[in-house]
Amino acid sequence: MSIETDIKQNKFRSAYQRLALNLVYTSNWLEYKQLEIFKHYDITSQQYNVLRILRGQQMNPIKVSDITERMLDRNSNTSRLVDKLLAKNLAKRTSCPNDRRAVDVVITEEGLQLLTEIDPFVNAWEERFNIITPEEADTISGLLDKLRESDQ
Repeated sequence: MSIETDIKQNKFRSAYQRLALNLVYTSNWLEYKQLEIFKHYDITSQQYNVLRILRGQQMNPIKVSDITERMLDRNSNTSRLVDKLLAKNLAKRTSCPNDRRAVDVVITEEGLQLLTEIDPFVNAWEERFNIITPEEADTISGLLDKLRESDQ
């Protein structure tokens, strides 16, 4: 469906306004679809992002500040997200050998198991993008990168 049909607006001030609204609308739509997966596992998309970062560390501890730098949603309160994962036993704190004031985090076996359970559903969710070619995907990604670069 077109953005015009979805939001019931036939005219836009410009092609750029249409693009901006389409990006916001599509981003929210994708997030909602993803939340449907995570809701079943009682985690948020931000918590899932932290778990994936921790899994990518391959059991090497990482500081909360380093997690924040890797987050997709940089507005997330990473300390709070980590605390929630600790309470669910999906992550654990370790002491940082180089700085006793710093806190390192690693994923637990329960966290790894949860990601293993979720992976097939996330893979299926990502398959919705198969309607475009890999070349089109690269073009769209490049254009999105270009938009963000214009802000630096």
